[in-house]
Amino acid sequence: MLNSFDRIQTTHAGSLPRTRELIAANEAREFEADGFTFTRTPEFEELEAAAVADLVARQKAIGITVPGDGEYGKAMSSAVDYGAWWSYSFQRVAGLSLEGSNIFTAPPVRSTPGNVQLTSFTDRRDRNLFPEAYNDPTGGVESGSIATPFPSTTGPLKYVGQEAIANDIANLKNGLEASGLSEGFITALSPGSGSRVINEYYATEEEHIWAWADALREEYTAIIDAGLILQIDDPSIAENWDQINPEPSIEDYRAFTRIRVEALNYALRDLPEDQIRFHLCWGSWHGPHTTDIELKNIVDLMLEINAGAYSFEAANARHEHEWRVWEDVKLPEGKLILPGIVGHATNVVEHPELVAERIGRFAGLVGRENVLASTDCGLGGRIHPQIAVAKLESLARGAELASDRLWK
Repeated sequence: MLNSFDRIQTTHAGSLPRTRELIAANEAREFEADGFTFTRTPEFEELEAAAVADLVARQKAIGITVPGDGEYGKAMSSAVDYGAWWSYSFQRVAGLSLEGSNIFTAPPVRSTPGNVQLTSFTDRRDRNLFPEAYNDPTGGVESGSIATPFPSTTGPLKYVGQEAIANDIANLKNGLEASGLSEGFITALSPGSGSRVINEYYATEEEHIWAWADALREEYTAIIDAGLILQIDDPSIAENWDQINPEPSIEDYRAFTRIRVEALNYALRDLPEDQIRFHLCWGSWHGPHTTDIELKNIVDLMLEINAGAYSFEAANARHEHEWRVWEDVKLPEGKLILPGIVGHATNVVEHPELVAERIGRFAGLVGRENVLASTDCGLGGRIHPQIAVAKLESLARGAELASDRLWK
């Protein structure tokens, strides 16, 4: 994994805006008999491969030194989609089916001390605090639409996405080779996030999480065996806090979360940490986020995850102040951080000087060689493509400024 040995490397959190052609092609695709698995055609796969190659070249031209495939293999059928990072897994795991209820339509669930449970998505505490804003289509809290319905677990989980992940790998590797780049990353879902679908098969929640770990490990191994960087996307570590009603104690939440950390480490067992980065976030929707848990309460749990680098939000108005956490927390030897330096939650493009200043804060605390400048979350499906490009350009320019100052 590249570190910032002689300059600040630049990357992003995964999702980048899809092309209009790719969105239209996804919208035109048909589902298989299960109602949520997309049919694949040679024509679609050719379009996808060309789009990824072009995207990698554009990232290089902008100044992104560690590019990804933009999650182009994770279907979006509309320009605003906050769920593609997760819903892609439904295409790749057997044991799921469409039932009458899902995480959006299920009734609320109430937790009690010592018995923490996730409630439905519409019963999140932030939504309950700002019901008018969340229910106003003109209020700016847009959730967009998802490409596929959300299923439930109704049978034994098994990975069946071998062809899909092979296509993702081939597309990125071809793009990297064409652009003369040495390193690239592909994102994959965490067991804790996968298990947030309704479980109607396994006897316990823990069994359900571990079943997701067994299934997703095959995807992790394929990415690493291909010589690429694996990024684990796991909002469940931080975002679940808002999905528990009423608010639990910190102790109960940490116990609830540790199971997810252990399941992920089980799925990552014996895989090389220097090919693994972990992405933590509080959910990328454009809401108030007043019920986000503080980083200081979970940073040690994040660092227990068997990864070589840790990506986290650090640019948006709710979490920028938390850079000071690293004044008290020691980054383990040989590990890297990928703090969000530009954000997905605003259309305002960060000035390169601000980018350089933010990079400098982290470099001063954990060492310049251990910082890669990144984005808070994926930009695709969250902001306009033109603004996303401008943000990445500012990220690259600000990293140049920071490098000039840190290595002068």
